[in-house]
Amino acid sequence: MARANRVDLRPFDFPFLCAGSLMVIMNPLLRYIQGYPQHILDPVNHMLESGRFNTWFEKRYPSNHDIKSEKALFEYTMAIKNRYMKKTAPLSKVIYDNKIHLINNALGLHTYVAKVHGGKIKSKNEIRIASVFKNAPEPLLRMLVVHELAHLKEKEHNKAFYQLCCHMEPEYHQLELDARLFMIYQETAKQK
Repeated sequence: MARANRVDLRPFDFPFLCAGSLMVIMNPLLRYIQGYPQHILDPVNHMLESGRFNTWFEKRYPSNHDIKSEKALFEYTMAIKNRYMKKTAPLSKVIYDNKIHLINNALGLHTYVAKVHGGKIKSKNEIRIASVFKNAPEPLLRMLVVHELAHLKEKEHNKAFYQLCCHMEPEYHQLELDARLFMIYQETAKQK
């Protein structure tokens, strides 16, 4: 008798959770934190359902940064790079990009472009931050910048990559979660 292929359905693959034979529809806002453990999902979902999420987030992060121009963003990024990663490849551009989140479902991007001019190869490293973070708390912007800077040295999201992120920003993992919570905050603020 032939064995059927087993399909492993995890909660983050679909917008519902299986609870025994009962299907529970997951709040669509939780997609930003899908894959996080239940002890994180449950309190966030409870705050969303009770209407207390935005108040909680605003208390946690009462103010936003004032790094609005691309020049200021470049200077901010270079200050972090020069403190922690002096010997890495230079950056040619750091900008806010309003297309990132829509196209790549990402919060930031690091690009490396190599061009041949004559007999020489010229390379450029660029960092693009989702423009939604133009009006975000400064620690969340710092986390994104640190994440993209770490890609100058470590291309993959491996152990060395996260160690470098934590070296530059010791609260990196908490801030990464908080950046996702900020995306939920942005959506719920638009709905009001």
